[in-house]
Formats: sequence, C-alpha cells, structure tokens
Amino acid sequence: MNEQEKLLKRINELAHKAKDGTITKEEEDQQAELRKEYLKNFRASFRSQLEMTRVFDKQGNEVTPEKVREIQRKKGLRDD
Repeated sequence: MNEQEKLLKRINELAHKAKDGTITKEEEDQQAELRKEYLKNFRASFRSQLEMTRVFDKQGNEVTPEKVREIQRKKGLRDD
C-alpha cells in the first residue's frame, strides 16, 4: 500500500467515526490535516499528468497549448 492509499484509508476511517458521532476534537484536526495533504498530493499528481500531455488534432498536427509546451521545455520533456 503506497502513502496516498494509506492517507486515504485513514481519512475514510475518520470519516466513518465522524458519521457515527464518535470522533474526538484531535481526530477532527487530524482529519482536516490529512485532507489537506491528500489534496496537495492529488493536485501535484494531476498537474504533472497535464504537463506531460501532448494534444494532436485529427490530421496528426500537434496543437498542445504553448503554455504547456513551455513547461515541458523547462522540464526537459521537449527538444523543439
């Protein structure tokens, strides 16, 4: 189980406790922090995935937005 899965598992455990009404104040604070961490990791992963994407039209011409191309060049993913 990777870190993201462990994080999600703990968030869900705390969510079930909250739903049952047995969650403590410390656990609520922990839940909030874990959610922030999960979202931070999710956004970073999603951003990385988008930055590595190349877009082509039906004729096979690349139409990747210039902003994305610049990011790819800075990261060494493009040589054009």
